[in-house]
Amino acid sequence: MKNNKWINGIMGVVVGDALGLPVQFKYREELKINALTDMIGYGTFNMPEGSWSDDSSLTLATLASLKECNDVDYEDIMERFADWLLDGKYTPFGESYDQGATCVKAITNYVRFQDVETCGMKGEYANGNGALMRIIPICLWAYEKEKAGAWSEQEAVTAVHKVSALTHNHLRSQIACGIYYFMIKNILDGDGTLLKRLQDGMNQAEGFYRKDISNLTQLAYFYRMENLEEFKHVPEEGIKSSGYVLDSIEAAVWCLLNTDSFENCLLKAANLGHDTDTVAAIAGGLAGLYYGYEGMPKGWLEKIQRREWIERLCEI
Repeated sequence: MKNNKWINGIMGVVVGDALGLPVQFKYREELKINALTDMIGYGTFNMPEGSWSDDSSLTLATLASLKECNDVDYEDIMERFADWLLDGKYTPFGESYDQGATCVKAITNYVRFQDVETCGMKGEYANGNGALMRIIPICLWAYEKEKAGAWSEQEAVTAVHKVSALTHNHLRSQIACGIYYFMIKNILDGDGTLLKRLQDGMNQAEGFYRKDISNLTQLAYFYRMENLEEFKHVPEEGIKSSGYVLDSIEAAVWCLLNTDSFENCLLKAANLGHDTDTVAAIAGGLAGLYYGYEGMPKGWLEKIQRREWIERLCEI
């Protein structure tokens, strides 16, 4: 099981979330003085060590839907999101917290109108990282379907977009999730260094999106990641770690490029400050797939709340 891509990627998200949660909203300058060096507890939300937030809860809700439905059932995913928000399911201690405003609005829309096509938020301000942080289960599902020949590349990316759109129904957010998907594919099937695999993923994403002229305006927002060798050398002060989806995916990839282990990658992500749990979760998903479960610090894994349940959920 420990070589299972599901546990590698999902646990990577959960560990990143739990690592960054206690220092969420801290300024980078604060963390330079008192850097995070291990998984701790309490802090911002006063939660025990190994606790995880909405990032992991919505990821696990999506995973549970895929596993139990054995299909991508958009209504079922939204029902589970509502279970999280209203009843505290898929949480460490039976209570949801740290809810993102866009996710809450979309879930509320769904509960009221029961329409997965219109519940997601569409405006410019619907470009937070709340879809990207939970997208890895559908990326892994789409990867398996495409690899088996059951889905075309277009069908795989469309599914990723539609799961993003359940809450974040703006093309920029969907493209961020699509880039993440192509990077996942190349981490799993590619060769060479992590930089090469991520670059190959970025190249494939650009090739895919450039086929449709209607994507070009939004794709242009991701221009800094076109050449990852250059992007790697952007100084830290040029990297933002806010809740904006563009900042989040850039920060996560930058951390992957500038470290050589799962532990160092996630510590770098968390020590960027601001939206620490989500940036570390996004980086953690990719880092987990590359370094594997065995590459995660044992002491961190042992602290994760409800770890055995999460690991059973990953047995797909």
